Amino acid sequence: MNKSPTVRLLLGLLVTLAAVMGFSWYGLHQLNGLRRLQTDTIDLNRHDSLLLLRVQNDVDTAGLRIRDMIQSRNTTKISAYRAQFDHLRADLQDAIEAETRLAPLTRRADKQAKLVQALQEFWRTSDQVFAAASAGREEAARKLASTELYPGQSLLASRVSRLLERNNVAEEQADRKIAAIYDGVERDVYAFLVATILAILITSLYLIYSNRKIFEQLESLSRQRRVLAGKLITVQEEVLRSVSRELHDEFGQILTAVGAMLARAERRGVSADSPLRTELTEVREITHNTLERMRSLSQMLHPSVIDDYGLVKALEWYTEVFQRQTAIETQMIVHGEPVRITGQPAIHCFRIAQEALNNAAKHAETKTAEVEMIFEAHALTLSVRDFGRGILHAKQSNQLGIGVIAMRERSGLLGGSLSISSTPGAGTTVTLVMPLRQEDHAREIEEHTMLEEILSPRS
Repeated sequence: MNKSPTVRLLLGLLVTLAAVMGFSWYGLHQLNGLRRLQTDTIDLNRHDSLLLLRVQNDVDTAGLRIRDMIQSRNTTKISAYRAQFDHLRADLQDAIEAETRLAPLTRRADKQAKLVQALQEFWRTSDQVFAAASAGREEAARKLASTELYPGQSLLASRVSRLLERNNVAEEQADRKIAAIYDGVERDVYAFLVATILAILITSLYLIYSNRKIFEQLESLSRQRRVLAGKLITVQEEVLRSVSRELHDEFGQILTAVGAMLARAERRGVSADSPLRTELTEVREITHNTLERMRSLSQMLHPSVIDDYGLVKALEWYTEVFQRQTAIETQMIVHGEPVRITGQPAIHCFRIAQEALNNAAKHAETKTAEVEMIFEAHALTLSVRDFGRGILHAKQSNQLGIGVIAMRERSGLLGGSLSISSTPGAGTTVTLVMPLRQEDHAREIEEHTMLEEILSPRS
């Protein structure tokens, strides 16, 4: 007997579950990394770029105002630009502080420090320019704006532009990383699906192979069981036949001889009023009754009517015997053209009907029963029906004991099918459907022809 595949199937299931859990963890890890990358790089870069654009716009505006201060020698004084520069200073300060908080992690701290330092240097220079202008030194203020403030603005604008470029580069790199992650995850998903399908396919093929082996073993055991059951039933019938023959031939003859000897002793020299004659008469009657019961038991063990007249006559005889023994009114009904069935098929059918009637007598609490035989071209349907209380449990025939098992085994040996139906309060019906062999029909026709030839007048 091969080992059970349960352990290997459980191992395969555990490996599959481990693979699913591992891939799930891997997928979640990749998604979390993607989420962090998007949050820490792309989103921060975009917000920071917006703030840097705001700073760049303010720096460009400051550059325009510086150019106006330098070029407006006779039209506008430098101090007139003080309010605009104060407004730009407040907006730039706010934008730089916000940008410092949102600076991406990829930016180095010295780059941010240089931007802040350049901005502070720009504002110190602007304070010097407006201080000179306030002191009435317009030319000195314009010169300072031209030589130091304007280059400081250009340096500040250059640093902001480089930071914007770095943000764009970082965002492009992040986009490439995200695309690579998506491609990798997609590739891994396809690989995992292929591996899972292969694992399922291998497991399914192994399961099919294991089930096939198990079913083959079960079929082999079932065939062996059927053969063994057939041999046991055959041996049982042979034993019953032998016991029946011994009872009828040996013990029956002995009892017949004993009865004859008692009758002869009774007639010889024993007066009619002798007590010995009375005792001899009683013993002879007991011997006769025993002989009759032995003959009846012999017929029940193996009815010779089956071998002599076939199944139909045997069932007709048994229904009469059953009715006398149990006081259950039993009717025999035959439909179609009867076929003379003898041998093992007849014995199996007879035993099935006998067991069904015995079950009715034991359990059905019925007063009537019916045995019906329907002969068709290629099949015989034998039904035994009682009209008692029926089977009270829903499991019905599955737990009716060894008798039902024996009936099913015999139906299998006949190549037929056995069904048991019951309705509580309406009775139980046992139905056997068995195929009829062509030789049964041929033998019936041959015997009928021979009988006609014997009974017909000779010319």
